[in-house]
Amino acid sequence: MNNVLHALPPYTPLDPAKFKDPDVTAKGERRATVALKRLETLWFNTGTLCNIECANCYIESSPKNDRLTYLTASEVTTYLDEAEALNRRPATIGFTGGEPFMNPGFPAILDRTLARGYDVLVLTNAMKPMLRPRVLAALQEANAKHHDRLVLRVSVDHWRQDLHDEERGEGSFMETLEGLRWLRDHKVKTAIAARLRWGDADDDMRAAFANLFARERLDIDARNASALVIFPEMDARVDVPEITVDCWRILGKSPDDMMCATSRMVVKRKGAPAPSVVACTLLPYDPQFELGPTLKSAMEPVKLNHPHCAKFCVLGGSSCKA
Repeated sequence: MNNVLHALPPYTPLDPAKFKDPDVTAKGERRATVALKRLETLWFNTGTLCNIECANCYIESSPKNDRLTYLTASEVTTYLDEAEALNRRPATIGFTGGEPFMNPGFPAILDRTLARGYDVLVLTNAMKPMLRPRVLAALQEANAKHHDRLVLRVSVDHWRQDLHDEERGEGSFMETLEGLRWLRDHKVKTAIAARLRWGDADDDMRAAFANLFARERLDIDARNASALVIFPEMDARVDVPEITVDCWRILGKSPDDMMCATSRMVVKRKGAPAPSVVACTLLPYDPQFELGPTLKSAMEPVKLNHPHCAKFCVLGGSSCKA
């Protein structure tokens, strides 16, 4: 478990001919698409501002990146109303960022969503934005009223402090532990999101995290893939195969198992008059994954024309909901 790489391994650069045509691969084969089978998870990006800047953030969040601006509680409510009017009420509402607790309206957003009976998943780094007294009070109240339906998934990139801090900045590991201890002490359901940046084996990661959880008295099962989600590293510069219609048969996978078969994400772009819907939590900026201003307009199939589609979803078998 201590045989860990301290840097990203060398990579083969992405072939510039790949992921250019939405319908055809560089080899002239028909590109795979994924239809929306059902809306299980509706994600909201609460804004790309974050209290930290990671070394490799797929969404480029930082204290300065406001390309996706803060959503308001009324904007979130509009989409929840539409989902129910379309008879597409999702089982889970997910909130991501940036850091959701940076959004000053997030406590109200959380309260409104939970009050409507949804299961809620919040992706957070559990650092200073969450640890503000006003936020903690709102979080404690929400958990007291809706304990069975609220989960916070905290980003702990690695079980080793030095490697987590290598990604997120010096001191971030200990600050996140402070947040995890608060969640533990107030009995908020908690999951962990880690990543395979340093070349560890999945089993080794789970064993080492189990030791961390035991030491910190965290009620998290490291063997449970939903309680400890370990994501493949996403780097659009790295070469990866394009996914064709024949890949489903070759790989023994189904398009129905992909994240975009069961989810969509609402974003609000800086300067835009209203939010819009995108195909995927991983691709908020790419215009080819923009599906219109409403959930109804976002029901169309998604063409897997991006390296993340191949690396994270098809070959990695991952999902942000996990």
